[in-house]
Amino acid sequence: MLLVSILASSLTVRVGLPLLLVFLGMGMLAGEEGIGRLAFDNPNLAFFVGNLALAIILLDGGMRTKTSTFRVALWHSFSLATLGVVFTTAAVGSFAAWLLDVKLIYGLLLGAIVGSTDAAAVFNLLRNSGVSLNERVGGTLEIESGANDPMAILLVVMLTGLLQSTDHLSVLAFLGQMLQQFAIGGIVGLLGGKLLLLVLRKVPLVEGLYALLIISFGLAVFSGVNIVGGSGFLAVYLVGLTVGNGRIKQLEAISQVMDGLAWLAQAGMFLLLGLLVTPSSLLTHGFEAVAIAAFLIFIARPVAVMICLLPFDFRWPERLYISWVGLRGAVPIVLALYPVIAGLTNAELLFEITFTVVLISLLLQGSTVPWMARWLKVVVPPAPAPTTRFSLIDDVNSHHTLELYEFLVQAESVRIPAAIVQNVPSETVSTPQLVALVRDQKPIVVNTETALKSGDRIWMLLHPEDVNDVAQIFSQQSSGSFLLQNFLANLPFVAMRHYWISPRCMAFHWKASVKVILPQSW
Repeated sequence: MLLVSILASSLTVRVGLPLLLVFLGMGMLAGEEGIGRLAFDNPNLAFFVGNLALAIILLDGGMRTKTSTFRVALWHSFSLATLGVVFTTAAVGSFAAWLLDVKLIYGLLLGAIVGSTDAAAVFNLLRNSGVSLNERVGGTLEIESGANDPMAILLVVMLTGLLQSTDHLSVLAFLGQMLQQFAIGGIVGLLGGKLLLLVLRKVPLVEGLYALLIISFGLAVFSGVNIVGGSGFLAVYLVGLTVGNGRIKQLEAISQVMDGLAWLAQAGMFLLLGLLVTPSSLLTHGFEAVAIAAFLIFIARPVAVMICLLPFDFRWPERLYISWVGLRGAVPIVLALYPVIAGLTNAELLFEITFTVVLISLLLQGSTVPWMARWLKVVVPPAPAPTTRFSLIDDVNSHHTLELYEFLVQAESVRIPAAIVQNVPSETVSTPQLVALVRDQKPIVVNTETALKSGDRIWMLLHPEDVNDVAQIFSQQSSGSFLLQNFLANLPFVAMRHYWISPRCMAFHWKASVKVILPQSW
């Protein structure tokens, strides 16, 4: 199933469908009513695997989220992750109770199940859609999807418990549990991330074991926080965020392994959830499910987003795009297993409608994520970045760490300054150095008259803090030779106002916070 799904994913990319839909559909095809005829009816196993996979996905998503994103999108995301889920639950719950002719509490339970966006779907589609969003919009969507699970889980658990007992809902008890979930998950997640960073820096391991250490540590935090009554999902996300933004050895190699493990988790989870559902049962309440999905996508989610983002300075196209990328995925399906495991009346109805809502969301919203971004004009030019990077000095506490970067030249008529071509002092570890220039897959000899062409690949030794500025030089957004000459050749004259001397080199600081270490001979 996994093999066929991966091979089929290449076709899915070309037609613009979400990759996760392939795994879900493959599970349904392999099920008891599909060509595979595999009988699978174990909601407890699906629930366990779903939670395990979501923890791994959130861990990987946190590692790929920059702390700068939190600085610009934290409060917007927190508003959507709390009040947004409550508003969506209330709106969808009221509509579903009226449409399905069930008690209001069952409608609210369905609203809570589909009230949160799915981290796996959001992370996957935003990073593989081919469009680049500004940091505030993209960060708001990613942080919201990673942080709204505690609120949704709390609502589902409390409503399920109320249906199993005769107790009345206490607002104070609800607020207390919500505070406990966020407080324990947040504190343990941040402390756990700091501890894991310390372990990664101090404990020598075989390179392939670092990613497994992160996975096992994250799952230990996830389960431990759940046991003591906190939000394991929030905790594991913060562990990933802390580790991903800390300077550790072999970060690129770890990220590649983590990416593969996250894909395996997503694929396994969606295949198993596809196996669990009976396709014919989805047609029993197909009209009601479509109506609830339409109400969620076009009314409940947009209204909740508009209310939650009202105090913040977002443009209307940005608000509309955030409301559109309210993707539902594995999280609602896993939450729909709570009433099934509890043995509630109408549990099967809630699960079937949830599954249909997820299918419609992935098909309609998931396939139009890049198109809507361009139509609403929220796309920004992609940030220039090196195509390849290798760490050469692993001392994470060193201020003279160098890394080898490969840049793809997109700007025309850029010349390499003579200072970089001729001056490569071996005694200065932190000097920016040109290593090689590759054109048409062949290395060429570089001199002071060499002009870079679009498509060239240039390898340079750089301090990590200077990478973004150098990448900007070689991109189409640069002003070509002028930027390069001023950045590398004329920098000593620009920086005369502020400098300091060290025993081996002189470091000039430019007003744009670009630091270049130059030899004393300059």
